[in-house]
Amino acid sequence: MQDLYNKNKTILQAKLAAIIKYHRQKKNKSITLISDEIGMTKSMWADLEKSIKDPQLTTLWRIAEGLEIPLSTLIKELEKNLDEDFSLIG
Repeated sequence: MQDLYNKNKTILQAKLAAIIKYHRQKKNKSITLISDEIGMTKSMWADLEKSIKDPQLTTLWRIAEGLEIPLSTLIKELEKNLDEDFSLIG
């Protein structure tokens, strides 16, 4: 069960990272610029885009604001990019 959770968590983080990176690049913003705009370290933003970090909800909210999109858009895009039967609990 734990192996499945870890595998799916990794998938979730990778999909989220790709969405965040896509929107940042679409806004033509560097990691330095956008992380400064939302008060996050450059290394933390880079770690998010490399799917190393698992952000808290408050961090996701700040990211969405920095990307000038609703948080719900991030979540909807994430859901759309995951398999229909995706689950973290089995």
